[in-house]
Amino acid sequence: MMNILKKLFYGLSVLMMITVISCSDNNDETTFEETVLTPSQILSSTPWETTHAKNQNGQPVPLTDTHVTNFVGFAYFKANGTFTMYNLDDSPKMHGDWSVSADGATRTIIAKDANGNVLFTRIVKITVLTEQEFTYRIFPDANAPSVYYDIIHTPTTHPEP
Repeated sequence: MMNILKKLFYGLSVLMMITVISCSDNNDETTFEETVLTPSQILSSTPWETTHAKNQNGQPVPLTDTHVTNFVGFAYFKANGTFTMYNLDDSPKMHGDWSVSADGATRTIIAKDANGNVLFTRIVKITVLTEQEFTYRIFPDANAPSVYYDIIHTPTTHPEP
């Protein structure tokens, strides 16, 4: 009988310890809130380098191809709405103002000369805009939308020249 009482006492003691431990106040839990960036914040969060291009069939296109070479380089989109772009050899390409539509569907650049005069405005369709990739689509001939090139950029640590 004493053996049974010892086992019963031991079992109840273990059960009470588990109950006390499981009911303890655990303030060690940390919750993380994920920050959701707007499309403009994503684009201005890092410098971008053109790393790939693809045609409408998804086939790779060399960055030296005449259809894409004008879109190749380093891009620095600043939070104040200005941008600078450089060729891969760090020579200046263009500068001006930029914006992204609120839904992230298009990017607009307004290229300017040294005096601030508008040279051209270009609006492109964004196909991917994440913190790891920025891709937009160009159409060499607006009358032939079935022919296009996707210009793919990835973040870079390349300092602005």
